[in-house]
Amino acid sequence: MGYWDLPEGTDCVEKTWIATKLGTALGNYLFFFFFWMTEIMREIVFLFSAAMGAIFGMTTCLSAQAREAPDDPLNYFIGGCASGIFLGARTHSAITGTSACLGLGTLAFFTKVGKMEGWKLAGPPKL
Repeated sequence: MGYWDLPEGTDCVEKTWIATKLGTALGNYLFFFFFWMTEIMREIVFLFSAAMGAIFGMTTCLSAQAREAPDDPLNYFIGGCASGIFLGARTHSAITGTSACLGLGTLAFFTKVGKMEGWKLAGPPKL
């Protein structure tokens, strides 16, 4: 099953596991993409993308349960923000944490809104 296949606010462990796997896959991809960057950047991208995925998945699910609003995009903002705060704590930088909180939260919010409203980034191929 995919992340979007499970109802919001239910089965938090499964959603967290899926988000962790997605974060790990993204981290592996970005690790090779940023291979020549500084060591600290590679460490952050590779090792902590899985943790950020787990934090996002669990926070989003628990927020949906606690707020009793399973399909509210605000849950995704809260999950993205929590992941950003983790990144700030890891880098010992309040500016990084605040920026990542706002950036990841906004990205997650609009991802959920787009999913709910059927937004498409690209149309079907023209033949």
